[in-house]
Amino acid sequence: MTGEWQDAIARARANAPFLARALDRQPELEALLRDGDDEAALAWAREAGAGATTCEIALRRERLGLAAALAVGDLAGAFPLERVMAELSDFADRALDRAIAAAIARRVEGAAPAGFIALALGKHGAGELNYSSDIDPILLYDPETLPRRARDEPGEAAQRYAREIVQMLSANSAEGYVFRVDLRLRPASEVSPLAISCDAALSHYESSALAWERAAYIRARAAAGDVGQGEDFLAAIRPFVWRRSLDFGAIEEIGRLTSRIRDRYSGPTEPAPGFNLKQGRGGIREIEFFAQTHQLIHGGRDRSLRVRETRAALDALAAAGLVAPEDAELLGHSYDRLRVVEHRLQMLEDHQTHTLPDGEALDRVARLDGLADGAALLAELTPLCAEVAARFDRLLDRPGGSGGPPAESESLPARLKRLGFEEPEALAERIANWSDGHIRALRSEAARASLDALLPRLLDALAEAPDPRRALLLWEELITKASSAINLFRLLDARPALLDQLVGVLTLAPPLAEQLARRPELLDALIDKSALDLPGDVPALAERMARGEAGDDYERALDRIRVVTGETRFALGVQLIQGEHDPLDIAAALSRAAEAALAIAARTTQDDFAVKHGLVLGGELLVLGLGRFGGGALTHASDLDIIYLFTGDHGAESDGSRPLGATLYFNRLAQRVSGALSVPTAQGALYEVDTRLRPQGAQGPLAVSLDSFARYQREDAWTWEHMALTRARPLFGSPEARAALESAIAGVLLRPRDPEKLRADVLRMRSEMAANKPPRGPLDAKLLRGGLVDLEFLVHYLQLRDQACIVPDLGQAIACLAERGSLPGEMAEAERMMTRLLVAGRLLAPDLDQPTPAAGRALARACRCESIDEVLHRLGEARQCVAATWHEVFDEKLETEQ
Repeated sequence: MTGEWQDAIARARANAPFLARALDRQPELEALLRDGDDEAALAWAREAGAGATTCEIALRRERLGLAAALAVGDLAGAFPLERVMAELSDFADRALDRAIAAAIARRVEGAAPAGFIALALGKHGAGELNYSSDIDPILLYDPETLPRRARDEPGEAAQRYAREIVQMLSANSAEGYVFRVDLRLRPASEVSPLAISCDAALSHYESSALAWERAAYIRARAAAGDVGQGEDFLAAIRPFVWRRSLDFGAIEEIGRLTSRIRDRYSGPTEPAPGFNLKQGRGGIREIEFFAQTHQLIHGGRDRSLRVRETRAALDALAAAGLVAPEDAELLGHSYDRLRVVEHRLQMLEDHQTHTLPDGEALDRVARLDGLADGAALLAELTPLCAEVAARFDRLLDRPGGSGGPPAESESLPARLKRLGFEEPEALAERIANWSDGHIRALRSEAARASLDALLPRLLDALAEAPDPRRALLLWEELITKASSAINLFRLLDARPALLDQLVGVLTLAPPLAEQLARRPELLDALIDKSALDLPGDVPALAERMARGEAGDDYERALDRIRVVTGETRFALGVQLIQGEHDPLDIAAALSRAAEAALAIAARTTQDDFAVKHGLVLGGELLVLGLGRFGGGALTHASDLDIIYLFTGDHGAESDGSRPLGATLYFNRLAQRVSGALSVPTAQGALYEVDTRLRPQGAQGPLAVSLDSFARYQREDAWTWEHMALTRARPLFGSPEARAALESAIAGVLLRPRDPEKLRADVLRMRSEMAANKPPRGPLDAKLLRGGLVDLEFLVHYLQLRDQACIVPDLGQAIACLAERGSLPGEMAEAERMMTRLLVAGRLLAPDLDQPTPAAGRALARACRCESIDEVLHRLGEARQCVAATWHEVFDEKLETEQ
């Protein structure tokens, strides 16, 4: 092992004049390094300043010791890159902290460094300082707690401390320097003092900060001084950095920032003498900005992306599906290698340089790294930087519209005519009138300018719609209903591919268009790479809904549920109309989203309710899902059919400051859970909640005890209530309580029944339902005779008659009954076909009548058909299958010709 250390020292002395001088000045340290005692060498370096007469001398000696120990340990392979960067960053924290304490103590003897904060940004904040790095802190102070002399104003005292701290760290003396300190990242650095009050900084970030400042704060942390107050400040500006709903005007600025990296660099475009490892094409900064740009765009919605370290950010982006794993791996490996070479370069003379030298100097960098010469180093770096540059090129790529730019002299009517719009003159006048003030969202100059910039590409996209004029009028309706449209315009301008999706929403799915008109920010859900993927399982969705900020109140927690649920449902709607997934999978995903929303809403409400009323010891709330919710196959128009139950002694009392009896406690809690799911907040409403299937229906209490529910189902429930129980599924409650509920339901459903009475009850109920709820149109796969309702009645009758195949999932129940010979095998395909039509029709044909030609094609695609005529034909076949089986089972004919 000592051989590696001796070789490292030899390379350091032969190729790095700075390291040779550092070792000469510290023979004790060199002896430890020659023996390969790495941790002892680091400990020696940390204590190198002990006994110094001033803080300045102590820090410089410690810095020199660490520079030598870390460099040789790095060259020997004992200290990986992460350790080197972390040790350098930790020393920067210590140096800043000691300088702050010394500056204050010299003015106010014995005072603690309260009220003065050093925020670390950039590589320092990320714990990734390079070998000869500057530091870029932001110095803040609190006028109320800052130690100062009685005659000093807080601002004057803070500036005095700041100047002394900078001088203490950056002045070059016979002992060297500690860190060059750059304070230009502070708010309004051209005119602001060196240290800024916390309130002034907050005001700046809330009102006038730029996109690059948001990027800088991705890696910010409280590093020195009053760290607790610094962390409070960072928490206060978190909404500025991580915006829940991205201001898409910022995307334009981010695009300009990324382009500026290339535009301002004038050196060689690939590794060669004069190439800048940091700023050059495919260099360190491009990797950092690649990660930070994605973090800025998506981090407000995904907290897993809020990490400081570059490698960790790339890994998080890959895990979130926003960056291809192979790209994240390549960029991460390239980042590490470029940082290592950067360190070798800076070891030569301890200069903050990133530019590759030429001649013998480049050979020394290579030999320091263990390579033969500079040519070998360039041969390695050239393909590496090319691969990085290719990924960064894709980040900068912003394709334009599909129709090409119009000629400068082309009038709006001429453009509309060329694009194929009917009545172009009238439409042009209508478009011109959008900005006359009657559309609220276009009353600001900024909104009108954003629309003008978007309009050429918007018209190109609308012209591709099946009915361009109708698409344009729907767009007009959208911006007329929107309270603000500037973010929508900027989003579409920054993400041109979304125009096609928007046109699909406007022309194919009226329910989605109405949602979008109320909440244009729903388009945010489509900016992620994973927007067209099905959402994860219930725990994953619930985790997203519960992922609020520290200190969020009850209303904010409910808003978070609504935001995630609304975005999920909207994205699923877009996936459906674009034919990305089977409607059966969409239905299952809609059910998962609802189940997650219910779970988080119930848990959040319970916690809030318990603040005043405490808990009922031994009791808990249970929620039972029924119908399509219980069966795990919702549509976009589905209500949530649920029953509230509770366990424990109904005579018990809660233990809060305002105690309630158990029955009243759980009824009020259930009422609040229903409100959490259905009452609109600033983010809209979630679902309609239907609790009419509870014991005694609307006349009974909202929540009943589990024992009462079981007794009611055994002794008093009607046949239709037992039919409903065949699709029941516990959705909220502890595993033990859910198991008890499932056992109670099984006890009811598996008991023997009189087949004739059961048959008579089923036929009477279906007849009454048919008389009161006729089908709404030729595509009503639910209520048409022979449709899904008749199929469900058949299935539930057979389940109860035979005490068999009782599972909430209708498809599974049909497969089980078919295997028993109770249903024909083709019934499974009939159910799938009609369910696809039901799910897709709720968006594409909400009135259940003949849809527009374009919507008809989308509906046919969803139903695995070639045309709407084939949809109607296959619906007829499915209904005939149900009618034939109905006749066989009940000896009654269904009238299916409607």
